[in-house]
Amino acid sequence: MDLPKADPMRWKALVFIALAQLMVVLDATIVNIALPWAQQDLGISDGNKQWVITAYALAFGGLLLFGGRIADMWGRKRTFVTGLLGFAFASALGGAAQGEAMMLGARALQGVFGALLAPAALSLLAVMFTDAKERAKAFGIYGAIAGGGGAVGLILGGFLTEYLDWRWTFFVNIPFAIIAAAGAYFVIREPAGSRNRSSLDIPGVVLSTLGLVSLVYGFTRAESNGWSDAMTVGLFVASAVLLLGFVFTESKVRSPLLPLRVLLDRNRGGVYMSLGLAVISMFGLFLFLTYYLQVVRGYSPVTTGFAFLPMIVGMITGSTQIGARLMTRVPPRLLMGPGFLVAALGMLLLTQLEIDSSYPFLILPAQLLLGLGMGTAFMPAMSLATHGVEPRDAGVASAMVNTSQQVGGAIGTALLNTIAASATTAYVASHAAGATNAKLLQAQAMVNGYTHAIWWAVGILAVAATIALTLINTGVPGSAAPKASGSTEDAQDEVQIPVIAH
Repeated sequence: MDLPKADPMRWKALVFIALAQLMVVLDATIVNIALPWAQQDLGISDGNKQWVITAYALAFGGLLLFGGRIADMWGRKRTFVTGLLGFAFASALGGAAQGEAMMLGARALQGVFGALLAPAALSLLAVMFTDAKERAKAFGIYGAIAGGGGAVGLILGGFLTEYLDWRWTFFVNIPFAIIAAAGAYFVIREPAGSRNRSSLDIPGVVLSTLGLVSLVYGFTRAESNGWSDAMTVGLFVASAVLLLGFVFTESKVRSPLLPLRVLLDRNRGGVYMSLGLAVISMFGLFLFLTYYLQVVRGYSPVTTGFAFLPMIVGMITGSTQIGARLMTRVPPRLLMGPGFLVAALGMLLLTQLEIDSSYPFLILPAQLLLGLGMGTAFMPAMSLATHGVEPRDAGVASAMVNTSQQVGGAIGTALLNTIAASATTAYVASHAAGATNAKLLQAQAMVNGYTHAIWWAVGILAVAATIALTLINTGVPGSAAPKASGSTEDAQDEVQIPVIAH
């Protein structure tokens, strides 16, 4: 069967898709550096400051599956442009915020439009790039941005906060969004026949949204209120019940929000699990290194941002020069597994952190290894996540990638921060009696807490590597490798998209 004719505008389209993805990913971290200044200006209490981050995370994480399904139904180009313009409007509201309520509302609105935008962007790549080699290059660029965008956000956030004003961490999204929306409107041509016009699964929307919101909020609350807090436990129980109800519903309804054929393929399942675990480690590290460099070492916001450059360089190199070049030559598991292990080696170096550790001899090489490993692993993961799906399911399959990352980020921030805080408290309690310098003791305790949590991150990355190496068994893209699941529906998928057959 002949492949569909390639879209002549696909590479121009990639520029605007990549720009939009960069905006969404860096927004997850750019606000972190600006938060103390925004909190002071707007009079946000210490108890409510976390909601500047949480409001975005809840809306984004909770609505991703719904956003992916809207993209499949409504058209990915239309959803993409709508998401961009809505994100620009919400960013303008956030930058102009005059009080706590306006800021939190703007952040939630950013999350809503981000949940439309992110799955539409990835699914557009999935349906526009059908040649295996071109697909590898396109996803190499996308993977580098998805992996490195968070670190770019730290640099940009530091620069804007220190030299302009915290409000510019919101306003900077507006030109990004307008340029990407205008470019997408004129150059993106969505392939015909790729929409899913089935009726919307309302019970699935309600159950998945409430279940994911409960899960993300549970982890966020655990960070501030503890794991034994009654509300925290209740949120986890509610999330489990709602998500189990969601899975049951999807197995029964005629037009499910998330067809189980997307989720149960062993290769895609392996990607979702391993990627989610990797993001747990990565988001935790961003948090610890930011605090280590600013609080313990006294770096300025701008200097802290630039201190993350080696990680960005490593991610871009791993994704575009290693992952993209080898993706059409070796099976994805042989890029993802070793990639996660190289990242774990970088994490392992950081377990040796002390209050006066050398940046060039410890932190820099650790970041390079982490970036190279993550970049090499992210690229095939992003591509494989949409391999073998019917075009009508591309949006919701893409949404699952973003969901695994978003939930992983929430878990990573809460879990690793809780471990670090516990270790810090224990260190102070055991060393307080003989301490002569309280400030020095606190710094040593903080670093001890970070290294304890980073050990956990090393273990989590090792588990991610194990899952990738054992669960993912697809061959080189475009080759006649054995199928993973052997289902009739998967066989139909292969007929429709032969270049990405398993």
